[in-house]
Amino acid sequence: MSIIAKTWNLPINLLKSIADMRYSHLFGKTVRQPKRDMQNSSHKLLYQAGFVRESTAGRYYFLPLGIRVRNKIIKVIREEMDATGAQEVLTPVMHPVELWQETNRDNEAGFELTKVVDRRGAEFALGGTAEEMMVELCRKFELSYKDLPFNIYQFSQKFRDELRARGGLLRVREFTMKDAYSFHTNEKDFEKEYEKMAETYKRIFDRLGLKTEKVLADNGYIGGDYCHEFVVESDIGESKYLVSEDGTYIAHEEVAKFKREEVNTDEEEQPFEIIQQPEWVTTMEDNFKHYKLPAQRFLKNVVYKNRVSQEIVIAVIRGDLEVNKTKLEHVLNAVGQLEEASEKDLEKIGTKPGYVHSWGHESVTYVGDISLTTVKNFIGGQKEKTTDSKNVNYGRDFECEILADIALAKEGYLTENGQKLTEKKGIEVGNIFQLGLHYSSKMANAVFTDTNGEKKPYYMGCYGIGIGRTLATIVEVYHDNKGIIWPEIVAPYKVHLISLNTENDEVRLRAEKIYKQFLEANIEVLYDDRDQVSAGEKFSDADLIGCPYRVVVSEKTGDQVEIKIRNGENAELINTDILIERLR
Repeated sequence: MSIIAKTWNLPINLLKSIADMRYSHLFGKTVRQPKRDMQNSSHKLLYQAGFVRESTAGRYYFLPLGIRVRNKIIKVIREEMDATGAQEVLTPVMHPVELWQETNRDNEAGFELTKVVDRRGAEFALGGTAEEMMVELCRKFELSYKDLPFNIYQFSQKFRDELRARGGLLRVREFTMKDAYSFHTNEKDFEKEYEKMAETYKRIFDRLGLKTEKVLADNGYIGGDYCHEFVVESDIGESKYLVSEDGTYIAHEEVAKFKREEVNTDEEEQPFEIIQQPEWVTTMEDNFKHYKLPAQRFLKNVVYKNRVSQEIVIAVIRGDLEVNKTKLEHVLNAVGQLEEASEKDLEKIGTKPGYVHSWGHESVTYVGDISLTTVKNFIGGQKEKTTDSKNVNYGRDFECEILADIALAKEGYLTENGQKLTEKKGIEVGNIFQLGLHYSSKMANAVFTDTNGEKKPYYMGCYGIGIGRTLATIVEVYHDNKGIIWPEIVAPYKVHLISLNTENDEVRLRAEKIYKQFLEANIEVLYDDRDQVSAGEKFSDADLIGCPYRVVVSEKTGDQVEIKIRNGENAELINTDILIERLR
């Protein structure tokens, strides 16, 4: 009989328990100290407890304990996605680069794309995201309005050429993502799915033990008009977001809007003039010292270069505010393309740092913030070696080609209805995106047949969850100074069984019997059966690994066992039959 046939003849309860493990056989043991460069709790603990190991920077091995947690997270996500009617598929990870060229994302996202060429000379992008591939899949079918809507999702490996991989699993170059894509006949139908996915994501993260906030965010190079991040509040998070006092407005700092308060608009406009100014006045701080006026009374210029078109952009803003590059890129339809201008770039337009003008430079695009209309009689804008301009008024003395919201919101600013904003930090664990017609309008034949027999581009949305990042975030939320405290739904094992006094045959046999009882009851158990290892070391390893329940068999427990909840204060002696029933 073949091995496969033998396996199928095993009792069903033993088949379910095949993955349960003796610690002495486990591949990947604990280590006492993290590496010096490890800063985040999740990075340290997942390494120390034997869940992951780094390959090259930003690429990780998942060890047996890590795989079990990872698979349980995937199981929760799959259950909730399937419950919505979404259907699972799988795309190749090597994307023909021609698909990215159709949408021009080979330029927009080129700084994160990893490309390979096969022996035939065909060029591929290693999938960092799968919008083009999903559209390519769907346009292979002659879809009609009767086939829509549908939502297809996958768990697949993603590749992003991050400049700096750091924080363990929180910022990596290769990772598993659940990404889903919905296809609709129109925007109204899409909006229903968007809300359904938002509710689904909340259920997923609630089940995983993560309290999330739905934060309005930037679509970036994904495209579309709006999106939301699901963020777990954390000091080590890279997402900065702002929340109104009543909690009704939550937005990432990249997109947050705020009210520009009027500064002195009741003043009379004074005649424009060029005034003498000391040569040392070249910065905003110098202006404070010289004029003894608040920053909001001055004009400030920030210069960027479009790395694709080489165009120079000068952002003009009120002196107390900062330019938000993300907003500026959206205004210019240049997402991911702006970088700070160099001194050489300034030389090309006839100026240098500290001497950039708010108007008048040739071959540049001027973009002004709406705050320029909140001040009368600005100082600045035409800085020269020993002069500058005074009583500058927007609309009278100068105008920008574009006037828009390009300012960065900060804590303490007011929402448009007057509520104070508070800044928070958090870890992004999921996103939902409105894509609209962004891809279907750019890719040929990305259409369905409507009720009138006409070909129309389908309306799209997409929805992602990073598996490794979610796993690390759970550790960031659930740990203490001893180790990880896994929520039971994702714990690698429900029970950490420890046998002490293993040289005592009676104790060892009793521990083996209890281990077998756990397996027969289909209770996941990690059995620390190691000889010549102290009780203290076994307890430390159990706390570090973080299974929900620790069960100890020893000479002291007699015919009973000691049970302790991982984050509980006290242990309890109980009979084994009660133990099994309690844990079942």
